[in-house]
Amino acid sequence: MLKLLKNLMKSPMFVVGISLFLLTLIIAFFGPIVYNVDTNARDIVAGPYAASSAEHLLGTDHLGRDYMSLLISGLRSSLYVGFVAGIIATVLGVFIGLFGGFRGGWIDEVLNMLTNLFIVIPSFVILVLISSAVKDGRSLTLIGLIIGLTTWSWSARAVRAQASSLRSRDHISLARINGASSLTIVIKHVLPYLLSYVFMVFIMQVSSGILSEASISMIGLGPLDSTSLGIILNQAKDNGALSDGIWIAFLPATIIITLTVFALYLINTSMEGVFNPRLRK
Repeated sequence: MLKLLKNLMKSPMFVVGISLFLLTLIIAFFGPIVYNVDTNARDIVAGPYAASSAEHLLGTDHLGRDYMSLLISGLRSSLYVGFVAGIIATVLGVFIGLFGGFRGGWIDEVLNMLTNLFIVIPSFVILVLISSAVKDGRSLTLIGLIIGLTTWSWSARAVRAQASSLRSRDHISLARINGASSLTIVIKHVLPYLLSYVFMVFIMQVSSGILSEASISMIGLGPLDSTSLGIILNQAKDNGALSDGIWIAFLPATIIITLTVFALYLINTSMEGVFNPRLRK
């Protein structure tokens, strides 16, 4: 583990990516400790879209709420949705891909057909339809669940390809000869070979979850009980901040989403370079 970490720390791409992502985590979880986060309080004196001041570091939104508070709270919500969606999509995709790729036969064909069906149908369309159908109770957890259940397909396909390549290895055949069950072989002899790959899949699923939440929230189908970065962008759009050129209302949220997703991309790419010898220079 230490050797792996040392190899990763040699990559400038990984250092930049992990630094940016840790910065977002620090802001999200420790921001409320050093900054008075209140997303409900309205400053009637300052008014809407007030300039930066000692009381409001980044000014206020269209309702006179502190914009820094909204960003910190929104970042926490977006990260939560990303992790919930990432966990669900990764677990579901790894299970389907691993089981189908290792077993082969008609089971693999059925699961592969199901995976291809979800790949062909745009996940964003399914996400919009399901979110639209849920009129009440659209919480952060539910949004994360919906995203996870609609974005697992490419993970399953990728894991299936890896599992299929391991099926004919000598140590797998030896385990079969010794009477090991399929479940035991998958857990003890197949999954350990794929852990690094599964972790990279999880990183990209978290990134996809953050972007998906921002996308559906931007069109008004986000969570109803919380403030997320996508909700901030939606409110800026609905209240004319884009057309009026009030950059502070949407630019910080856009930058945070971009940097967070970019950080996860850098981490994933650098890890792939370490785990895959063919990509090393």
